[in-house]
Amino acid sequence: MLAKRIIPCLDIKDGRTVKGVQFLNLRDAGDPVELGALYSEKGADELVFLDITATHEKRKTMAELARQVSRRLSIPFTIGGGISSVEDAAALLEAGADKISINSAAVRNPQLISDLALQFGSQFVVLAVDAREIDGQWFVHLNGGRIPTDILLFDWAKEAESRGAGEILFTSMNHDGAKSGFALDATAHLSKSLHIPVIASGGAGTMEHFREVFTTGKADAGLAASIFHFKEIDIHDLKDYLRDQGIPIR
Repeated sequence: MLAKRIIPCLDIKDGRTVKGVQFLNLRDAGDPVELGALYSEKGADELVFLDITATHEKRKTMAELARQVSRRLSIPFTIGGGISSVEDAAALLEAGADKISINSAAVRNPQLISDLALQFGSQFVVLAVDAREIDGQWFVHLNGGRIPTDILLFDWAKEAESRGAGEILFTSMNHDGAKSGFALDATAHLSKSLHIPVIASGGAGTMEHFREVFTTGKADAGLAASIFHFKEIDIHDLKDYLRDQGIPIR
């Protein structure tokens, strides 16, 4: 079993870190650069910064944030939100990002995945998928979960892999912010059907939830936000717990 990764996620709105429940009722969680630096010191393996309103408000992603973060971090970070072209991605790479995350723009233009993978390599391209389970089927949603589609999660993930995506970041909208555990069955299905890493997001509330997503859910990485932002779980303590459970951790 490869070493599992712990990834804090910082959702950015108007330059601040925010967190809500099922993408709604956002509350302030602090300065993203300072939080990122803190997580780097505390042992996070990677960070993800997502401008959660960039696509909806038709704004471009924050290259300046990427520059600030890259000066402070010693760990890899992914940045996303509003990326719709190779030029957008190139600006973030130049600003210091290790990877970029694409979501809505890739659904609207799947060729974007292929173009980015060809230009920068698959390891640079993370496909983020926000999906909601409705009547037993997982449907992809766009624009920060605001717009439902008839695209099925598992079909879309397979297509993204075939086009060159290097990782899938799957967020369960049903579980987001609820702290009741990850979407284990859907995560396991993704992990078993793909040959690229799957990052599980949505639902982390306890250390046990991470153990479950790495064992039952077969995830390669566990991503969470509020439990780290509001100091409910310490990353060092989480890693110690997982090692005690026999789970390989970086």
